[in-house]
Amino acid sequence: MKGCWLVGVLIVLLGSVGVKGYPSEDLIERLPGQPNVGFKQYAGYVDVDVNHGRSLFYYFVEAEKDHEKKPLTLWLNGGPGCSSIGGGAFTELGPFYPRGDGRGLRRNSMSWNRASNILFLESPAGVGWSYSNTTSDYNAGDASTANDSLLFLLKWYEKFPSYRSRELFLTGESYAGHYIPQLANVLLDHNAHSNGFKFNIKGVAIGNPLLKLDRDARATYEYYWSHGLISDEVGLAIANDCDFDDYVFADTHNVSASCNNAINEANEIVSDYINYYDVILDVCYPSIVEQELKLKKMATKISIGVDVCMTYERAFYFNLPEVQKALHANRTNLPYHWSMCSGVLNYSETDPNIDILPVLKRIVQNHIPVWVFSGDQDSVVPLLGSRTLIRELAHELKFKITVPYGAWFHRGQVGGWVTEYGNLLTFATVRGAAHMVPFAQPSRALHLFSSFVHGRRLPNTTRPSIYD
Repeated sequence: MKGCWLVGVLIVLLGSVGVKGYPSEDLIERLPGQPNVGFKQYAGYVDVDVNHGRSLFYYFVEAEKDHEKKPLTLWLNGGPGCSSIGGGAFTELGPFYPRGDGRGLRRNSMSWNRASNILFLESPAGVGWSYSNTTSDYNAGDASTANDSLLFLLKWYEKFPSYRSRELFLTGESYAGHYIPQLANVLLDHNAHSNGFKFNIKGVAIGNPLLKLDRDARATYEYYWSHGLISDEVGLAIANDCDFDDYVFADTHNVSASCNNAINEANEIVSDYINYYDVILDVCYPSIVEQELKLKKMATKISIGVDVCMTYERAFYFNLPEVQKALHANRTNLPYHWSMCSGVLNYSETDPNIDILPVLKRIVQNHIPVWVFSGDQDSVVPLLGSRTLIRELAHELKFKITVPYGAWFHRGQVGGWVTEYGNLLTFATVRGAAHMVPFAQPSRALHLFSSFVHGRRLPNTTRPSIYD
């Protein structure tokens, strides 16, 4: 009897850790309407503060092939307060997209899990299905978000111990221009003070990132003018009357009346019928797509090969009870529906003003490569500002140009333009892409990401590469 009892205990213990030490309770058996795939997916919670009841939700997808040999990549969306699972995982670079009927999934053949194992994190608490039992935890900022992400990774490695020694790449877009560099900063601090485990950080890549608000805000209106979205008169009025050096997020008190009038006129001319995040993409009319979703019709609207209504289809899918159950999500029955961007988070209004360049400088000085990439159809955080800021950072670091600014190629066509400084700092554009680069140009985005994680420069020839 004792022998049988011991065997039973061992079975329970082995079942709780799952295959190769992975947590079986987080293993996703199958998502509703999911195509067949050969890789494993996991999702669940990591408790970062047990006393406060603060838990962060994650979705992890193994690499499509040879996952045990490939690195780990963390992806964060921005906002602040927007979902990495709704954005990165199921709209951009993950293995699946929502189907047009909002009730199933279709395969993303250009998923980044072709090159790496990918971990998507909902951060901070209050985003997606991440939550806290302490209301004050929803008052968040850059520092608390970075510290919670550090705690998350440390505890996530306890769930997935075989990844502790893997190469770690930190990636994201938009306000992840704050999230990712500041997370890298606290990981470097951890490494400097740890006598034991150290993060094996191998690279940082951020797309259309907010880096320095005054420069990025100015670039928006330069972009409007240079792309014919506003007139010469309005463009000149903004250039002459607006002092963006004093620009502060969510504060219009220090903006002159003439500047404010010019900005309002610019926004009115551009209109609500343009997608600011992708100026060449058509817009989705939600009233039509919601009606079609309710009628269980295919509501996919295609513009330049992109489903412009995917955001509505995604929200419909994630709010299905069977989907949340399959993802092991919403374990506390949150009193609100899943949404792409948080309605409960009270994020700092001063932190967007932080200059991220000194943080990037420290990362590069630790010999960690930094790639900044920009979709060239984005007016929200345009390439005009990012390119200038990276050049200024390279100048401050006294880096020489190691790759002159020029075209890079994918499948025999120009994929974008790229330049490199000091073998550690790369700026690249992605032609025809938007604020969410993998959404608008999945194939070119995968090529760029694969080059990044393999430590290869983007090709400057039309000859096929291994990523074509």
